[in-house]
Amino acid sequence: MFRTIMGLVLAAALAALVEPSRADDSKYPNWKGEWDFAAPRLPGQRVRFDPSKSPGRAQEAPLTPEYKKIHEDSMADQANGGQGNMIEHAQCKPGGMPFIMAAAIVEFIVTPETTYIMAGTELRRVFTDGRPWPTDNQPTYQGYSMGHWLDEDGDGRYDTLEVETRGPFKGPRVYDASGLPLHEDNESTMKERIFLDKSDPNLIHDVITVFDHALSRPWTADKTFRRSPKPYPNWEQTFCTEGNNQVIIGNEAYYMSGDGMLMPTKKGQAPPDSRYFNVQQSKK
Repeated sequence: MFRTIMGLVLAAALAALVEPSRADDSKYPNWKGEWDFAAPRLPGQRVRFDPSKSPGRAQEAPLTPEYKKIHEDSMADQANGGQGNMIEHAQCKPGGMPFIMAAAIVEFIVTPETTYIMAGTELRRVFTDGRPWPTDNQPTYQGYSMGHWLDEDGDGRYDTLEVETRGPFKGPRVYDASGLPLHEDNESTMKERIFLDKSDPNLIHDVITVFDHALSRPWTADKTFRRSPKPYPNWEQTFCTEGNNQVIIGNEAYYMSGDGMLMPTKKGQAPPDSRYFNVQQSKK
């Protein structure tokens, strides 16, 4: 009898510990699934900071005169066959924030302490456990993200995740494949509001505002993603290094041909500097 009573007491104590956790979990929104871009795709250009506009100049980024020229120079180099400001990306370095929120299919994994955002092969962590901002974190391309949940319609369930992302960042970073630049000081701050559309639970908004010294004012874009109806998504995995024929030597981009030989990408491009190779031509 004593063992039976103790067993009942232990079961009640465990239930008391478990139930609040279940109740807390039920307060979070259902963001499960595979989320792809809702905006129409444009030929040759998938990545856009503002998905409602075409890439490049049509983004109408509020750049300072100095950084507007940097962007123009990047597009001119690309028109001549170069990589422009995308030369780092041609080396398969991460795009960083905010590039990664427009470069791949997205998955949201919501837990009470952390919301994980999987964008292609890059994983973001948004900490919602109330921790203080770190003072010794190392620079990353993604930055450091902290967030908090809001119940904006008062129904007892969270519906909006507000996120702030700070540096230090690694760089350089760009907004799109035209090389639209962020400031070289890498001191950006980004604020996001992520929420389901009021009239469509399969449409999610990520409204991002960027504060950056290359901008004359904050720049906001509403990135929208549509949930796939597939009950069991096929999570494809691709890496930049797969089939990448770009070869970066110094500050120049070259191309690897099908026969394994180095090719120029621009008219009149000089070959790489071979000063560290003492190769003597064989005599015929």
